[in-house]
Amino acid sequence: MTQETPSDTGPRSGPPRGPRRDGPSGGAGGSGGRYGGPPGLRRPRRKVCSFCVDKVQKIDYKDVGRIRRYISDRGKIDPRRKSGTCAKHQRMLTTALKRARLMAMLPYTADHVRGLMSPQARAMAGGPPPPKPERPPYRPAGEFRPAGTPYPRRDAPSAPAAPSAPPAPPTEPVSG
Repeated sequence: MTQETPSDTGPRSGPPRGPRRDGPSGGAGGSGGRYGGPPGLRRPRRKVCSFCVDKVQKIDYKDVGRIRRYISDRGKIDPRRKSGTCAKHQRMLTTALKRARLMAMLPYTADHVRGLMSPQARAMAGGPPPPKPERPPYRPAGEFRPAGTPYPRRDAPSAPAAPSAPPAPPTEPVSG
């Protein structure tokens, strides 16, 4: 009787594990992403810095056509994880974008975003204050005039009021 020993020694609990997935191939059979996503999803390809590929030494703020690609539709500077630039070129790109904004070659914010904001939100963001609502004209208490009726002028003589008739006595119903 021969007794078989397991290939790995040491205490272990739970079901046996599959192949390790931390190799360069990412596991066999289309395993999940880096953080253990569902199987079948591929890890996205690593982005390459376009400035390194072109061997750019210095990013010029006047090259607006090239650096405009690194601003989002809301006017924000794209982060490295989205644009794929390396740390060195991201620092130079940020400086160039800020200089281009200062020289009014690029916008600080998108114009359509300002149109979507409410007047109160625009004021909180540092814009002009919201317009004040129009007030109705001043009407002294006790006087009622329909809208659009002009007030009597003070310098004009007022017309004497017509004498009013005394109120009629109430009539009693005739029963018969």
